[in-house]
Amino acid sequence: MKNIITLTSILSSLLIASSATYARDYISIAGSSTVLPFASIVAEQFGKNPSYKTPVVESGGSSVGKKGVCEGIGATYIDIGNASSRMKVKELEFCKGNGVTLTEIKVGYDGIVVASSKKGQKLIISKSDLGKALTAKVPSEDGSKMIDNPYKTWSEVNVELPNIAIRVYGPPTTSGTRASFSEMVNEQGYCSKDSAAIATLKTLGLKANVCRAMRTDGAYIEAGEQDNLIVQKLLEDPSAYGIFGFSYLEQNSDTLQGAVISNTAPTFENIATDNYSVSRALYFYVKHDHLNVIPGIKQYLAEWKKHWGDDGLLADSGMIPMPNAERETYIDAMETLPVLTADMLE
Repeated sequence: MKNIITLTSILSSLLIASSATYARDYISIAGSSTVLPFASIVAEQFGKNPSYKTPVVESGGSSVGKKGVCEGIGATYIDIGNASSRMKVKELEFCKGNGVTLTEIKVGYDGIVVASSKKGQKLIISKSDLGKALTAKVPSEDGSKMIDNPYKTWSEVNVELPNIAIRVYGPPTTSGTRASFSEMVNEQGYCSKDSAAIATLKTLGLKANVCRAMRTDGAYIEAGEQDNLIVQKLLEDPSAYGIFGFSYLEQNSDTLQGAVISNTAPTFENIATDNYSVSRALYFYVKHDHLNVIPGIKQYLAEWKKHWGDDGLLADSGMIPMPNAERETYIDAMETLPVLTADMLE
């Protein structure tokens, strides 16, 4: 009787495992809206192989991509998380707590642009003034405290800027684009080490990362994770500006113009040569436990290598290719799949 019960338990476990293994026959990907168009291109090319189904690629933001790939193991969880901000140690600890191991793949670079309709005024601005216009808190006139941002027009920030209301559409808190922008522009631009803002913060015992918080009084408007919606808002309102990845500016260059930030214009050449002041790397994170369960993951990785060169489909769509040596590093990572560890992120 005991042997029968044991055999039944084993058969039950095998059936459950088999069900989990074949519950999904396509690759599931989610995350950054900036990486979305590039991952979709690769997925479409990969889907031309009759041996595999076209991967399902969804948006949601970098936080959704990184958290989603780390939440658990099994067909109900995504296989790959896209991100336009690199995974942090605490995010990797969440992975570890769920028994998930990952490989990090960098796929290229992108610039963050502040764009507007060509019917509106082109913004020529410093990172400091841009951060000053959008950060939630600024120093009081006497520098004794931090107050809610009082600036209503761009000209109040700097008399040389347009005398129109500050109205900027941008991504929500789940977005890697927003995280990168607030760090590079608000913190490193406006609250830089030699700024008046940082002097006040030090007096109050606060750190520069306080400046990362974006305004919530209507000057900065969260417009969701679909960057195409921001593009539409700009076409409807020529006096507004929008924040998104360079590829969306490239795709809409007939109707939109990019702001010149700290004397650097958002062009493919400037970003590729590190001469644009607001640029960042793009990543995806592959879950090891799904590699030999969900069909086609390794082949999907190989598909990226066919299209991320200087003359590839991804560059044609606005992604900035990595230098050859760096590409070779990540080609090797796609093949050897090194486990991402905390010391690699520090």
